[in-house]
Amino acid sequence: MEATIQYIRQELSGFYPETEIKAFERLILEHVYGLSFTDQVVLRKQKLDHTCRKTISEIILRLKTYEPIQYILGETEFGGLTLNVTPSVLIPRPETEEFVEWIVATDIPENSKILDIGTGSGCIALSLKKMLPESQVSAIDISADTLLVASQNGQQNGLSVDFFQADIVHWENYTWKKYDLIVSNPPYVRESEKQAMSTNVLSYEPPGALYVPDSDPLIFYKRIAEFALHFLNDSGYLFFEINENLGNKMINLLKKYKLQQIELKKDIFGKDRMICCRK
Repeated sequence: MEATIQYIRQELSGFYPETEIKAFERLILEHVYGLSFTDQVVLRKQKLDHTCRKTISEIILRLKTYEPIQYILGETEFGGLTLNVTPSVLIPRPETEEFVEWIVATDIPENSKILDIGTGSGCIALSLKKMLPESQVSAIDISADTLLVASQNGQQNGLSVDFFQADIVHWENYTWKKYDLIVSNPPYVRESEKQAMSTNVLSYEPPGALYVPDSDPLIFYKRIAEFALHFLNDSGYLFFEINENLGNKMINLLKKYKLQQIELKKDIFGKDRMICCRK
């Protein structure tokens, strides 16, 4: 195993920081050989089957183009769930795990009716269903390809979520239920902020899940707030993940729609990352 680890380190040196290369080592050995992190520590001196070297070489070649390892391996971990990810879905972030934990820590009734808007891989909806098993969770996305991935993730994790296709910007065109909790991590990166994004995001992740025009960066939040006025139950919760630079504008937006108990929360990096309110 040590020879394989050394090979990975040598090939990726200069492309990524050492800490990231170590994370890649763990993920590659787990994916290719089925070795848990504990196995990797205990069996470190054991020789590995060299017939898998070609697979590892192909993974490294793709990493050298800065393709996200989650897309290369086709999966990622989120909140204790193993999720399929393809280039049609945004890769779930650790900040979104924080977001889910905050939602669950709120006094949400266990049998709540929940709607996740812009579900992507299904990470938020499926995590909420896992943590609140008595809840009725629905999730929408504009992309059929994205919903296919989310549905597969529900099936493989044994979690029942009602996934369906809808464009929230034109929510008036659909029939809706009433919900106790509406949650969304919509596109919020302004076009002018692209230059600050890393190569792996710019080149590989779906732009439709990321970017909004500078002229109307809160377009999705406006439409969802309007939607919530019609379909969120009284005293129901509305949770958003947000652009770290637009926290005050989000507060003002929610006040405009007469939403109450607005709370802005920072993530582990000290950035304004999430906000909640009640109807």
